[in-house]
Amino acid sequence: MTDKFDKTPAASPAGQVSVSKGATTAPENIKAIPVRHVGRWISGVVVIGLLVALGYAFSQGNIQWQAVGDKLFDSNVVAGAGRTLLISVLAMVLGVVLGVVLAVMRLSKNPVTSWVAWLYIWFFRGTPVYVQLLLWFNLALIFPVLNIPFIYKDEMTDVMTPFMCALLGLALNEAAYMAEICRAGIQSVDEGQTEASHALGMTQAKTMRRVVLPQALRVIIPPTGNEFINMLKTSSLVYAVTYNELLRSTSQIGSTSYAVMEMLFVASIWYIVMTSVFSVGQYYLERRFARGSLRSLPLTPWQRVKVNLAAFSNRPSGGVSA
Repeated sequence: MTDKFDKTPAASPAGQVSVSKGATTAPENIKAIPVRHVGRWISGVVVIGLLVALGYAFSQGNIQWQAVGDKLFDSNVVAGAGRTLLISVLAMVLGVVLGVVLAVMRLSKNPVTSWVAWLYIWFFRGTPVYVQLLLWFNLALIFPVLNIPFIYKDEMTDVMTPFMCALLGLALNEAAYMAEICRAGIQSVDEGQTEASHALGMTQAKTMRRVVLPQALRVIIPPTGNEFINMLKTSSLVYAVTYNELLRSTSQIGSTSYAVMEMLFVASIWYIVMTSVFSVGQYYLERRFARGSLRSLPLTPWQRVKVNLAAFSNRPSGGVSA
C-alpha cells in the first residue's frame, strides 16, 4: 500500500508573503536612458558660435541699418519688385508654352521637326542668358529695320525696347530647359496609355492633350516650380538691357544716396521674400498633383507641428512602461 502525499502548501517562512496561484506581479517601469550624443552638442555649439560671430561682425560693420528699413518699402523699390515679378511670370508662361511645343516636336517621328527642336535646345542651353540678352539688345546693329512684308515695319530700336529684350531673352532661354523637363514628363507615362487611346480611335493630338499630358504633370510640376524660382533670381540679369527691375531700382537709389551695400541688402530681402512665398505655393501644388500616385498624402508642415506638439504633451512623465 503506497503512502499518500500531503498536497497542502507548507507554511511559508517568517517574513515572506505567500503568493496565490492565480496572482501575477506587475512588472516594474522601464527607465529609458537616452544615449548621449556628444558630437551633436559640440557641432551645435560650434555652429551657434559661428553664427554669433557672423552677426557680431555685421553689427560692427559700417552699415546703416536704418537706411535698410527706410528704403525697404520705397515706392521705386516696390515698383521694381513688381516689374521683376511681371517679367518673371510672363517669361515663365511663354517658356512653358514653347517648351511643351518643343518637347512634342522633339518626340515627333518627323525627322525635320525633331532635328529643329534639338538644334534650338542645343543653342539656347549652350549659351549664357547674359549673352542672349545682349544679343537681343544689340539686334539693331544687324537688322536696323524690322520689315515683315504687308504686315509690319518699324525701326528695330523702337521694337526692341528693354522690356521686349528682357522678355525674349528670359523666355526663349527658359523654353529650352522646359522642353527637356516636359520631354521627361511625357516619357514617364506608360506607352500602354497611348496605345489604348489609339485603340479607342483618338488622334495623336487628342491623346497627347487628354491622356498623356495630364499624367505627365505630376513629373513636370516639381522642376517647373524650381525653374520659376530660379527665374525670379535670373531676372536680375536684365539689368544689362536697362530694364528697370528690382536690382536696377535699388542700384539707382544706392548710387544717389551713397548707400550701395544697404540697397543691395534691400534687394536681397525682396528676392528672399518672393522666392519663399512661391516655394510655399510650389509645395502645395506638388502635394495636390501627388494625390493620384500616393495612398496617403504626406503631412503639411503645420500638421507636423500639431502632431509633434500633441505627442510632446501626451508623453508620460514616469518613464516608458512595458
